[in-house]
Amino acid sequence: MSFAASRLAQVKPSASASVSQAAKEAKARGVDVIDLGLGEPDFDTPGHIKEAAHQAALRGETKYPPTNGTLTMRQAVVDKLRRENDLDFALDEVIVSNGAKQVLFNAFMATLEPGDEVLLCAPYFGQYKDIVTILDGVPVPLICPQEAGFRLMPEQQSKAIAPKTRWILLNQPSNPSGAVYSDDEIKALGAVLADHERVLILSDEIYEHILFDDRVFRSFVAVCPDLQNRTLTVNGVSKAYAMTGWRIGYGAGPKDLIVAMTKVQSQISSGACSIAQAAAAALNGPQEDVRRFCAAFERRRDLVVERVAHIPGLTLEAPGGAFYGLIGCADLIGAKTPDGDTITDDTDVTAYLLKAARVAAVPGSAYDLSPFFRISTAASEEVLNTAMDRIAAAVADLEGIHP
Repeated sequence: MSFAASRLAQVKPSASASVSQAAKEAKARGVDVIDLGLGEPDFDTPGHIKEAAHQAALRGETKYPPTNGTLTMRQAVVDKLRRENDLDFALDEVIVSNGAKQVLFNAFMATLEPGDEVLLCAPYFGQYKDIVTILDGVPVPLICPQEAGFRLMPEQQSKAIAPKTRWILLNQPSNPSGAVYSDDEIKALGAVLADHERVLILSDEIYEHILFDDRVFRSFVAVCPDLQNRTLTVNGVSKAYAMTGWRIGYGAGPKDLIVAMTKVQSQISSGACSIAQAAAAALNGPQEDVRRFCAAFERRRDLVVERVAHIPGLTLEAPGGAFYGLIGCADLIGAKTPDGDTITDDTDVTAYLLKAARVAAVPGSAYDLSPFFRISTAASEEVLNTAMDRIAAAVADLEGIHP
C-alpha cells in the first residue's frame, strides 16, 4: 500500500542531502568519509547574532509572529536592500519565511496553474525543479554549457519563452557552478523579458556576498529597474552569515504577489521563528564576519582550482562566486575501476569517489548537466587538501582515462 500522492512520484530527495546522508551512514560504520556534498559553511554563527537572539528571548519575544515577518525583520530587509542593492521596497512588499526555499515554494504555489512552465538555467539547484513539479508546473531546463561560462544566453532565453511560460528563475552567483553575470549580460536578458509581460522573474541572490576576484554584486532589479513590478528578489541569511540552522529567508516583490505568498504561508507554517528573526535582523549589524567568511571561501576556491588542475581527467574553471566546485569529469567516462567496473556516467564517478576516495560529492545529473560532479568548498583548507589528495589517488587508479 502506498501512502504517497501521485504528485510525489517525480520528486526525488535532495541529491546533496542524500549524499550527505550516505556519508553519515558510512561514518557511523567507522569509515573515514569527507562529506563535500552539502553546501553549508563550516563557520559558527557570529557571536553578536547569537546575542541578538538571546536578548530577544529575554525580552519575551516568544509569541506567534506575524505571518509575513516581524516589523523589525521586514524593516531590516527594506534597509538592507536599499543600502546594499539600491532597491526601494515598502514593508508590505517583503515576506520573511522559513528559509529561502519556502519563499520559492510560496511564490510558485501562489502563481502556477497546472501546466505553467518555469524556465531553469541548468545547472541549477535541484529543488527548483522539484518544487515546480510538485505544484503541477512544468520545469523547462535551459542547458547553459561550460563553454558559455554556465550562463544563459539571450537568444537561448528568447527561443525558450512560450505561451505557457510563467516564470524564469535566475540564480547568481550560481549553485552549483559559481557563475556570475555582468551588468551587460543581465541587461540583455532583461531586454528579452521586457517583451513578455506574462513572464515573472525570480532572482535568487542567496550567494550575493560570496563573490570573488573583486567582483561587485548587482541585483537583477538594480540593473533592470523597469522589471521590478514582476520580479521577486529572493535572499536569506543562511550562507553569508553562517546561519543555515536558523531557517530565515526573505523575498521582496510586488505587493499583490507578496499578499498571495503570505496567504500560502499562512496555511503551511505561519510566521518564521520569532527568535530567529530577531537574530536575522542583524542584517544591519556588523559585517566584518561576512567579509572574513568570503575571504576564506576565496582562498579555498583557489586551493581547489589549483589542485584539480594537476589531476589528469578532471577540469575546473575558477568559479566567480558561491562555495562550490563543479568539476568536469568527461574524460573519466569509459574508464575502468580497479575492481573492473566501467564508469558510465557522473553518478558512477561519485559512487567511485565515495568508495575509493572516501569523499562524498554530488553528480552533475542532479543539476541537469553532465558529466560533472559538485563538491562544496565550504570546508577548511586542511579538509579540502585531504579530500583532493584522496580524489587524485582514486583517479590515478583508474584505467583508460582519455584526456
